[in-house]
Amino acid sequence: MAATAHASSMSFLLSHPQPRSATPGTRLPLRPAARRVRCATDAAVPTAQPAAAASTKHRRAADENIREEAARHPAPKQGLSAWYEPFPPAPNGDPNERYSLDEIVYRSSSGGLLDVRHDMEALARFSGAYWRDLFDSRVGRTTWPYGSGVWSKKEFVLPEIDPDHIVSLFEGNSNLFWAERLGRDRLGGMNDLWVKHCGISHTGSFKDLGMTVLVSQVNRLRRAPLSRPIAGVGCASTGDTSAALSAYCAAAGIPAIVFLPANRISLEQLIQPIANGATVLSLDTDFDGCMRLIREVTAELPIYLANSLNSLRLEGQKTAAIEILQQFDWEVPDWVIVPGGNLGNIYAFYKGFEMCRVLGLADRVPRLVCAQAANANPLYSYYKSGWTEFQPQVAKPTFASAIQIGDPVSVDRAVVALKATNGIVEEATEEELMNAMSLADRTGMFACPHTGVALAALFKLRDQRVIGSNERVVVVSTAHGLKFSQSKIDYHDSKIEDMACKYANPPVSVKADFGAVMDVLKKRLKGKL
Repeated sequence: MAATAHASSMSFLLSHPQPRSATPGTRLPLRPAARRVRCATDAAVPTAQPAAAASTKHRRAADENIREEAARHPAPKQGLSAWYEPFPPAPNGDPNERYSLDEIVYRSSSGGLLDVRHDMEALARFSGAYWRDLFDSRVGRTTWPYGSGVWSKKEFVLPEIDPDHIVSLFEGNSNLFWAERLGRDRLGGMNDLWVKHCGISHTGSFKDLGMTVLVSQVNRLRRAPLSRPIAGVGCASTGDTSAALSAYCAAAGIPAIVFLPANRISLEQLIQPIANGATVLSLDTDFDGCMRLIREVTAELPIYLANSLNSLRLEGQKTAAIEILQQFDWEVPDWVIVPGGNLGNIYAFYKGFEMCRVLGLADRVPRLVCAQAANANPLYSYYKSGWTEFQPQVAKPTFASAIQIGDPVSVDRAVVALKATNGIVEEATEEELMNAMSLADRTGMFACPHTGVALAALFKLRDQRVIGSNERVVVVSTAHGLKFSQSKIDYHDSKIEDMACKYANPPVSVKADFGAVMDVLKKRLKGKL
């Protein structure tokens, strides 16, 4: 059953700060839109074109690209805006503290996190039906920039950015995989189990969704007259962030600088920033050590910080939640399970769902589950303590390397998301996550270890009967399995120490002889011939 109660702190996440006397948590009044949108490129001209006009529509000129075509048909200004505010507001801080998105700022005056806030009153001038129709009209199109799953929701992301500044590789629009056999055979007949394959995005992970927003804003700032021009963009990474950053910077012609923990990421992840021309520094430390160093460097040099400390990325990541709603024809799933490392993603999903609820695109939000590897589980320990005191830890090695983080930046964001949705935090041991990944692969998936963490959490919650067999569940797959092929090779070779590798399926060496082949097949297919 989806959560219906929301924390009172929820109002500061999404509501417009004026007037400040508004009751926290109160849904904004929605006024029906006078017109309905039917055109993907012109939100202010919703009426359908006459049939005669449609018949004369012609392809753009051969010497014009889609960006130039979009510039000839600019969308009218809708009076929408967004800015940074402290997250959460400091108890004794300035209630009017805010920053333009064009400012290079990562922390509030008190040293806390920032969050991107939207003018919800301006957005609420249009009905939920208006926004649903508009977003649906853009799905899968090549019209710039709406072919992107992120920028098809531009008004909810960066409403004021010029489309010409957007750096997009048409990310998002990822598959919602119906896990029919896994639900039927392993989970007691779950007919409504789905896996959101964010890993089929351009660089093979969900990080593309946030990076297109961040790099687009940097591209905008680099074209502005800044007193200290941005020389490049940098990040600390466990692999996927560096891949996304390097690809988008390469597309925009912006230098990328990557700090990686030496010998702690897969070769498939390492080669991506190298191939994209980034400056890659392999450091003898873990992710948390890389993160400390990149923050020191970006404080001294004109290098823009691209880690999830920067809340711009979460604006792109939240569009995956809106995509899920679209793919269910705007019906809300009961549960969404998200792997958690630096913990920005669980908050991004909450923010996307909650924004749709407030603006009338959906009637509720799902319950959220944050799944952590037992070897890197600071949020799980915090949750089991009853949210009494957060204790950072030194994360141990895990096959789910992208979430091997012991001191997550967005822990406060995650707590807000989980409390507001009556959420749960679960963990998975190395054997549990590898078995879950391999079992899913046997039903047609090719999952990454992080998806294995989320699936293992689902198995536990089903066994505990927390999640019912008739509930609609979405498991978020954050990366493509091909990025972690070595872990799969080791598993199927049964070469992982202290692990039974229950579902190992190694190749069978057979002589090139008909009789030998038949003997093997009869043994393997015993009872099926």
